[in-house]
Amino acid sequence: MTPYCIALLAMACFTGLGYQVFRAMLAGAESYSGAYSKDTARQFEDIFLFIPPRRIAELAWALSVVVFLLAFLLIGNFRSTQGVAVGTVAGLVGGGFALLSPRHLLTALRKRRLKRFNLQLVDTLISMSNALKAGFSITQAFESVVKDGEAPIAQEFDFFLQQTRLGITFSDAMANLEQRVGSEDLTLVASAIETARKTGGNLMEVFAKIADTIRERMRIETRIRTLTAQGRLQGTVVSLMPVAIGVALMILDPEMMQAFIYAPIGWILIATTIVLILIGGILIRSIVQIDI
Repeated sequence: MTPYCIALLAMACFTGLGYQVFRAMLAGAESYSGAYSKDTARQFEDIFLFIPPRRIAELAWALSVVVFLLAFLLIGNFRSTQGVAVGTVAGLVGGGFALLSPRHLLTALRKRRLKRFNLQLVDTLISMSNALKAGFSITQAFESVVKDGEAPIAQEFDFFLQQTRLGITFSDAMANLEQRVGSEDLTLVASAIETARKTGGNLMEVFAKIADTIRERMRIETRIRTLTAQGRLQGTVVSLMPVAIGVALMILDPEMMQAFIYAPIGWILIATTIVLILIGGILIRSIVQIDI
């Protein structure tokens, strides 16, 4: 009876310990997910996309589970302990990246919105200059943009006007607009407006010159992107080629690839390949990315 009792007690201890560890991990994941989803939802609101934090967390976890299963089925197997371990590690890595997908989506949407905002800013400055020539005040010029403009610039200017109506000073509301949008061109416009309000400068001419400057800078940026398109494409193709070859070999000859993945030298080569791809991507990005 003694060996059986010891075995039962050990099993009960390990079961209780595993349960407590699982509860601690679950509580930590829920806490992290809640804070992460709330922060992400708040940043989505900055670009006027109102998504509940709970929905963001649900979508992130669902995508994480799908990526985990796909990675496990593609790389791991249930035929050996090593296969289960390798598949679990690959699934956890892929699921971890998928769990952060809302933040990556937010970054892409921010860049797209900022690009659209800068394109609209040129025509907006001309419109505001014409409004000032017609005798409008600077606030009325902003209102005309809100009335006749399109998103996102109309949304941002409308929120700016709402802040001024709620008692926030013009300078503070403009600083909030500048910080929220994050556009260097808008920073130039805000500085010009603030300087003209203090010194009484001619905003009509200032807006026209700023519009010409922004338009010329965009032309140069477009020219540079055209000249560096081949280099960026080559970097993308070279970076994705090892991944594509690995996936193709995994589908065509899974036994050979599993033998490679399960071997320690295979992990070393995979890690070395990832590091070299990252270094190459950083070098190519630093070469083709030219600030104007």
